[in-house]
Amino acid sequence: MSPTGDLPTFGDVSDDDRARAAREVAAHRTLAEVLRWNASRGVPLADVVTVPQDEYTHDVVVPWQRGLQLVYDVT
Repeated sequence: MSPTGDLPTFGDVSDDDRARAAREVAAHRTLAEVLRWNASRGVPLADVVTVPQDEYTHDVVVPWQRGLQLVYDVT
């Protein structure tokens, strides 16, 4: 996982939510960091969805706030 400085959004996401999400994920460099951050928010691991893309790449979908989800492309 490497931050690109650009946070793509899909659907109806406000500029404020996009800015908040960018600040939240800025420090995430590894899946372990994402999972620790998620646990610190009290979100059960069972609510995190992993979607295999191929043998090396997965998308990890993490519930965020107000029905929005963050999706990490993990290799």
